[in-house]
Amino acid sequence: MDETSDEPPTSAVLLDNCHFSQVVFNNVEKFYVPGGDITCYYTLTNNIAPRGKDWVGIFRVGWKTTREYYTFMWAPLPSGASDHLTVQQQIHFKAYYLPKDDEYYQFCYVDQDGVVRGASVPFQFRAETEDDILVVTTQGEVEEIELQNKNLLKENEELKESCASLQKQNTDLQEQLKKSQELQNSFESLKSNTEKVEQELNSLKEENKHLKELAKCEEAKLHQLKEQIQKVTSEKEHLETRLKTALDRMDQLQSQVLNYEKEVARLDHNKTEQLESLKEENRQLCITVAEQREDKEKLERVLENLKGSEANLSHLLQNEQHQKRDLMKELEDKKHLFEILQAKNNETDKENQELRKENDDLLRRLSQNAVGGLVFGNPYYGEVAWHSVSIRKCPMCDEVFPEDISTSDFEAHVHSHLLECPLCNETFEKTNLQVFDDHIYCHNLE
Repeated sequence: MDETSDEPPTSAVLLDNCHFSQVVFNNVEKFYVPGGDITCYYTLTNNIAPRGKDWVGIFRVGWKTTREYYTFMWAPLPSGASDHLTVQQQIHFKAYYLPKDDEYYQFCYVDQDGVVRGASVPFQFRAETEDDILVVTTQGEVEEIELQNKNLLKENEELKESCASLQKQNTDLQEQLKKSQELQNSFESLKSNTEKVEQELNSLKEENKHLKELAKCEEAKLHQLKEQIQKVTSEKEHLETRLKTALDRMDQLQSQVLNYEKEVARLDHNKTEQLESLKEENRQLCITVAEQREDKEKLERVLENLKGSEANLSHLLQNEQHQKRDLMKELEDKKHLFEILQAKNNETDKENQELRKENDDLLRRLSQNAVGGLVFGNPYYGEVAWHSVSIRKCPMCDEVFPEDISTSDFEAHVHSHLLECPLCNETFEKTNLQVFDDHIYCHNLE
């Protein structure tokens, strides 16, 4: 029975395909006392690479596949082991899981692929005795063991030859690796040098391009300098000509200066006399200026008085304008009243004309009646004539006029009480003469 619930990896590989020499079991006893723990010692050679699922099992002698194990323990991984050194390992088997019979068993190292990598010599589980133990085996078992030993020896020789070949190949590969590393280093160095050369080449190209541009600029500057030299040369010739002309002119001016000095010397005497006369005139002018200042001060005082008078006049004018506005308003009211009265008068005239017409008709009829039958005439004729008489009253002076007065005469009487503006035809009462004068004055201001 196994110690844990996990099943170890097994396979149906036959004994001919197993490699028993990769793991060597050491210090295996001929027999172990039942009821006690046992320790299994083994050595891992450099031909095996231990893995996490490798295990060590106890098999009964005569097994055919790794599935026929009795019990097993997981093989611990070596700590810090080198690939070129052998490693000593050990595993403890508890007595509870060990076989209880006296059959022959052996330890086997099985990798995680289920392949046997090593097997121990057979042993038994029985009590220790002082007598020598005589192991009796059959001829078939002896032949089988001898065959296994021959196979193991042959496999050992093959492994030695393979190991020597692998070591030689390893040496060759290391030399080739060293050469390839040297070639790689040379290649990296050449690549680095090539990159540096390319960078320098690009830098030289940029510098060459920059130098060409500078050369073009220098050529342009040289051309400009040549043009400037030509201009300076022409200007120099022009300036030399002007200098010669200026020198001639300076000679003329020097001669003129000499003449002017003589003239100045002659005029100094005259200027002295003129200076005296100018001083006298200046004194007279100072006196005149002082008098003008006094006159100016007087005029300023008069101007101040005029400003005060102007302010008073402005105040009076404002008062008169206020009065004028009041009078104009009153005049407008009276004018409106006059228009109303005139309209009423026109209506009254119209009614009077109609009444007069009716009266004439009645008189004509009465006269016809009198001729027809009345000896003394119509006794109501005079009364009708009296009732036909009407009166008119002036709206301005309350004077009464008879009905037979013409409209033009009545209007002339009314207009005799009014004053008409010759500029705007506005009418005013004669009693408001001051308002009329203010109105005319306003037209003059406009």
